[in-house]
Amino acid sequence: PEETIQIVDKSNTQKFLCKLQEITKEVISCEIIENIEETNEVGVYLHIFQGLPKADKLEWIIEKSTEIGVKEITPMIMQRSIVKLGEKDKDKKLARWRKIAEVASKQSKRDQIVQINPVINFKNNLENLSDYDIVIVAYEKEKEITLKQVLQQCKTNVKNPRIAIVIGPEGGISEEEIETLKGYGNVKVVTLGKRILRTETAPLVVASNILYEWEK
Repeated sequence: PEETIQIVDKSNTQKFLCKLQEITKEVISCEIIENIEETNEVGVYLHIFQGLPKADKLEWIIEKSTEIGVKEITPMIMQRSIVKLGEKDKDKKLARWRKIAEVASKQSKRDQIVQINPVINFKNNLENLSDYDIVIVAYEKEKEITLKQVLQQCKTNVKNPRIAIVIGPEGGISEEEIETLKGYGNVKVVTLGKRILRTETAPLVVASNILYEWEK
């Protein structure tokens, strides 16, 4: 039987069903059978700003966030971040993180490869927050405002929103950082419930809830 594969054009996320014609060490030749119109992407644009965690936790976050449907991830050095990366380490880590995102994107049949950005400092991130319809900050000391309330309000006002999620490292987000974030009108500080979630669990819980609300 003829073998077929799906090919995605990374420049415009167009998908094609193709028939394999020839495979060599240098090139794979295919014939386009049809243009696949349906998309595997969700309308909401979701960007995780992740407080830089220890060990290989970020690799796990990238892999699982990619499977869920997150579009962009930015590792962020915050006041309570324990990990210290030199410039050479940053380059090596970034290359590895991007490879993980590429493999996970292909495995989960995404129409695009998740964008992994270089490590930034918290203060350098603040200017980017105005690009989003809403910025959700998970904070263990928040007791009143829930993620559910914020999502219901956002869903009423915006059809296909751009949403940023800010997650602290192992030590959490400092009070100084929270106060800085609260100075932005589109920032919503929320509780994720009575239980304290690990830094690698929190972004997946928030992202899953958001994407569930907007998944068709």
